[in-house]
Amino acid sequence: MAVARSRILDLMKAQCRIFSTTFNPEGKRTGNKILRQRLKGPAVAAYYPPRTATFKDLVNAYPDLETWDDDEEDRLDKIENAQARGKGAPKKKRTAEESKKFGKKRPPPATAPARG
Repeated sequence: MAVARSRILDLMKAQCRIFSTTFNPEGKRTGNKILRQRLKGPAVAAYYPPRTATFKDLVNAYPDLETWDDDEEDRLDKIENAQARGKGAPKKKRTAEESKKFGKKRPPPATAPARG
């Protein structure tokens, strides 16, 4: 003796209400399994040690204090030397016209007809 589908669905609805689960008789993919999981953000954040103060933080906190950053000075010297040799980064374009001027490539010239 077969039980009607509507009776089974009513039973499933009651079961879902009692056990606080999602009613999904078609078995469609809803992502509910992922959404029920605990959030991982706090655990990931707790894994890494707290951020310590850096030299940049100190300079930003006291802008009137005269400071010297050897690494930054070395980087600036390296960039200056590269530019003097013509190996530095190109200058930024200030207007839209300047950037369009070099952006488009010309189509290749048409080939001469074959001799025959």
